[in-house]
Amino acid sequence: MGIALGSLDGYWGRWPCASLLRVTVYVRFQSVVPNRSGRFPGVFALANGLARSGDLSPEDAAWHRAANDRANTMYTDPTTVEPDCYDRVLNPGARSWFRSSSVELLEMTKEYLDLLDRYDVGWVELRTTSPGRIAYADDVQCVAVPPTFDEDWHRPRPIRG
Repeated sequence: MGIALGSLDGYWGRWPCASLLRVTVYVRFQSVVPNRSGRFPGVFALANGLARSGDLSPEDAAWHRAANDRANTMYTDPTTVEPDCYDRVLNPGARSWFRSSSVELLEMTKEYLDLLDRYDVGWVELRTTSPGRIAYADDVQCVAVPPTFDEDWHRPRPIRG
């Protein structure tokens, strides 16, 4: 049920112009609807929620446990390096983004997206070159606070004559 705004393999997935300009493209997979807190959970939170609900088949539950173990071994949990990166006061609305150059991580994530599709959990793929104020970053991911209107919108100044 995912809505991919560009495929991982196609023209938009690679964003060739971004590599020519040496711009980092960030990718995020999240719920199509907000949760009760008004936030849009990411792909791993969605999969973990399915597992906690007990709705997974025994095979999918076993896969999920093994995949999470593998991911925890391969990739850094940002909160182990920057404990406040998701703090709701210091970094309101902070969310994780993958670097588009993180091919192995994105391929692993596709398996999670397939799981969500099997259980009709809606998700959307987002891409940007500016995810917001970076609260944490490493070689494969970042945690960013999204821009806000008041702080980040560039309003034209009135012309005074």
